[in-house]
Amino acid sequence: MFTIRVNGIAHTVDVSEDKPLLWVLRENLKLTGSKYGCGQALCGACTVHIDGQPTRSCVMPISAVGDKQVRTIEDIGNEHIGGLVQATWQELNVPQCGYCQSGQIMAATALLKDNSSPSDQDIDKALSGNICRCGTYPRIRKAIHKIATEQL
Repeated sequence: MFTIRVNGIAHTVDVSEDKPLLWVLRENLKLTGSKYGCGQALCGACTVHIDGQPTRSCVMPISAVGDKQVRTIEDIGNEHIGGLVQATWQELNVPQCGYCQSGQIMAATALLKDNSSPSDQDIDKALSGNICRCGTYPRIRKAIHKIATEQL
């Protein structure tokens, strides 16, 4: 049994210690916004925040979460920067197919929390582990710059 805090709520789950956090979120807690992409922490579709840091949940065993705070795409809009990112994503029609966008939003939110005026290089570095098969990178960059210059 493991008790983890997800989106501010304590959840106790009876799972094996090596079950990845992604599957606990999706299967046990029914939080399906974080996606399975590669299962090897290479694509970023499963990105969540753990103690505020973007983390690949597909390779993090539940036993490693401990008392850290987990925040998912379902809750990120409840904080100021996360809400701005989600609203700007919609305003600028950033997603195409949308599959990777929860991970992109989580990475962009973490970036803007740490750097309120990121350069193109900062954006590329912060989001380099998030793959978009549709190639929406220019729209993602535009959205991040818009938030940084107009709303932070």
